[in-house]
Amino acid sequence: MRPEDNPYTPGAGTPPAELAGRDEVLDQAGNAIKRAANNKLAKSLMLLGLRGVGKTVLLNRIEEIAEDEGCETAIFEAAPDRSLAEMLTPQLHRLLLKLNRREAAGANLKKAFEALREFASIFKVSFQGIDFSVQEAKATGDLSIDLSDLFTYIGEAAAARQTVAVILVDEVQYVGKEDLSALIMALHRVSQRKLPLLFFGAGLPQLTRLAGDAKSYAERLFLYPEVDRLDAAGAARALRKPATDEGVAYEDKAVEIILEETQGYPFYLQVWGYHAWEIAPQSPISARHAREATRLATAELDRGFFKVRLDRLTQRQQEYIRAMAELGDRPATSTEVAHVLGISVKQAAPIRDEIIKKGMAYSPQRGRIAFTVPQFGSFLRRAIPAFQSAANSEET
Repeated sequence: MRPEDNPYTPGAGTPPAELAGRDEVLDQAGNAIKRAANNKLAKSLMLLGLRGVGKTVLLNRIEEIAEDEGCETAIFEAAPDRSLAEMLTPQLHRLLLKLNRREAAGANLKKAFEALREFASIFKVSFQGIDFSVQEAKATGDLSIDLSDLFTYIGEAAAARQTVAVILVDEVQYVGKEDLSALIMALHRVSQRKLPLLFFGAGLPQLTRLAGDAKSYAERLFLYPEVDRLDAAGAARALRKPATDEGVAYEDKAVEIILEETQGYPFYLQVWGYHAWEIAPQSPISARHAREATRLATAELDRGFFKVRLDRLTQRQQEYIRAMAELGDRPATSTEVAHVLGISVKQAAPIRDEIIKKGMAYSPQRGRIAFTVPQFGSFLRRAIPAFQSAANSEET
């Protein structure tokens, strides 16, 4: 089979040839967009899931759905070292320029542009295309108030143009608590006024708690669809359909092997499918090809996907996650991890918090911790096979 015909796309946020098993989430998003367009109350969505389940792909697909419905969109990925104002300003400016191309009365759009200039000025956001010569700024410097006003003006401008403004943000867990609180308050304001402005976010599972901590009413403001690994039928379709479209079949045993190895995680399915295609000289892809794909895919993930994440951690953080891996693939308690490390829970707590803030782990239940990257524990046991607790290390 020709490499140039390989239909699998194992990239970060790269859309697969077959987006299987996600109809429910996409229907929720599509319904929200249509309701907003028809002047009906619509809830924004926060997509929750581990790494590799396809949240970014879904967010990009939701943007396409919104654009197909005639909405104007702005999309970006949050970063832990940037403020919300800094990230939002250029995207909202781009959104207003899109609205400006539509034929409608311009008074409310002028207010939105002025509000954005004041917003950028008072929060010291440097961005080419924004006039910072604001003489009498009405912005207060309180992000919650100023962002609420800005979203209101944008929503009013969208309503006058009979469209919906849609803001999409990936990696929302990296938005700071105060910034997240302001964002939620601003979205609450436009929701109360039934303005056509929607928000679609995506983030790691801890996002529910972060949003709830930021504003108690966040649980009523958003829908929180969980994006999990695919069930057996969805995983098999995601693997088989791209090959079938190219005239290539899988033996049932090959599919069984790949589904067991990937556990139904969409990103891993793309990696295994890619290697299985490259190995097989012709159709069908056999069990032998699937086993060889497992060897190559595992080596590739160990060298890249997994190792990049390990290298982001300090020595003591690496020791903590290796202790997690020592306990198996289940969520571990903080007490268990501290015991493996040979230190107290109090000593381990700051390290645990650092790992969670870096997005490497999350707390599925109070007092428990788990990896945000599926199969990361298995990688750690391969990469760091021998483990010694801090106490044992000192003794030796």
